Formats: sequence, structure tokens, C-alpha cells
Amino acid sequence: MGVEWQPVRQSRTHELVLQSIEQRVFAGELKAGDRLPPERELAPVLGVSRSALREALRVLETIGVLVAQPGRGPDAGARIVRNPDDALGRLLRLHFALGSYGLHDVLEARVALERSSFEAAARHASKEDLDEAEGLVERMGEPGIEVAEFNDLDTRFHVHIARSSGNELTSTLTSAVRESVRPLILRALERAEDWPATAAALDAEHAELLGLVRSGRGADAADLVERHIRNLHGTLVDEGAGQV
Repeated sequence: MGVEWQPVRQSRTHELVLQSIEQRVFAGELKAGDRLPPERELAPVLGVSRSALREALRVLETIGVLVAQPGRGPDAGARIVRNPDDALGRLLRLHFALGSYGLHDVLEARVALERSSFEAAARHASKEDLDEAEGLVERMGEPGIEVAEFNDLDTRFHVHIARSSGNELTSTLTSAVRESVRPLILRALERAEDWPATAAALDAEHAELLGLVRSGRGADAADLVERHIRNLHGTLVDEGAGQV
């Protein structure tokens, strides 16, 4: 179905371009996978300069609903996508660094989200999902694992469980919240007096969490993940750690 584009007013041009594109998304005229007309065609149809159009497209790319492919050919131009995870994570990290949210706020958000996701995963996760999570746990338990790699696998484990819960929004929010404190958690792990013992203890909790999810014990998994989060993340709150 063709999209009928209309000129927009010239005041605050790029915002009006954004509004025009948003209206077409809300109306169902633009969907994920649709490609926008080339700039040289779209700008005059909207009655705006190409620089104003580019500014609006950059905003949409930043918030994860558009990807721009420079150059020529069938893959060139701007395409509507669904990619909220990275965009929300970047936005939350910036606001956390600016002091918009405190460590205690992020802690409580993590607890609420992950209690929900682990409990739901016990009901909805597939065998394939849980086997993949088990692979992450096994890699975290490898002798001599470095702190940075452990932190990356730890993040992936928690986000993967959220994705296996069957709730895409919970998954996206869990990813964004966990990513926002990744640097702080990394620093906390690096300060551990006995890193091998710390890694082994954390990995044992991950294995226990996965076992509870596999056996369908969602309430127990929710309780354990709350203790798991509060033991490390809560220490950051108590210490009043610095910003990201």
C-alpha cells in the first residue's frame, strides 16, 4: 500500500518531519521493514530541506526505529526497524550517568523486572532457551575466566532468561537496566579480594537459578534472583558508588 506524503510547516522543521513520520507509523501506513523514499524525493514532497529531513532521520535512528544505509542500490536509504534494546540501554546509561536515576532506583527496578522474568521463564522457557542459558553458566564456570568476560556472560545470562519469559517488553527493560549498571558491576567485581572464589560463588547461584527455572519452581527462582541481585548490586548502593 502506497503512503501518501503531505508537506509539513516550516517552523521547527525537523520536529514536524518526525511528527509526520510518527503519524504514518501510528496509522499503520509505515511498518517495520518498510523503506522510506530517497531523501531527494521525500524532502520536496514534505516541503522541507534535505538537512532538516536528515536531522529527523538521525533522531529516529538514535531511538532505534530506523536504520539508514548510505550509498546507492537496492539496500540504500532509510528503513523502518524494531530495535529498542540498544537504544533504550544507551538512553538509560546516559540518564544514569547524569544523575537522573540513583543506584537505589535502578536496584529496585532490576529486582522487580527479574523476579517477574525468572518466574515467567519457569512457565514459558523452551528447552532450547534453557540449554543456551546453561551454556552461558558453563562458560562462567571455566577456570581462569577474566572479570570482563564474566561480567559480559553474566549480563547475557540475565537478559536471556528475560527473553525466554515470553514478554518482549520485560526483556527489553531488563536489558536496558542491566546494561546501565554494567560498568559499576564490572568495577565491583574487579575489587573482589579473591576473584576465583567470587566467580565460583556467583556461578553457583546462576546454576541454582537455572535449575529452579528448569524444574518449574518460579516462585523460588524469583526469591533467589532477588537475593542474588541485592548481594552485589545492593552493595554498590550501600557504598554509594560513583556514577557510570
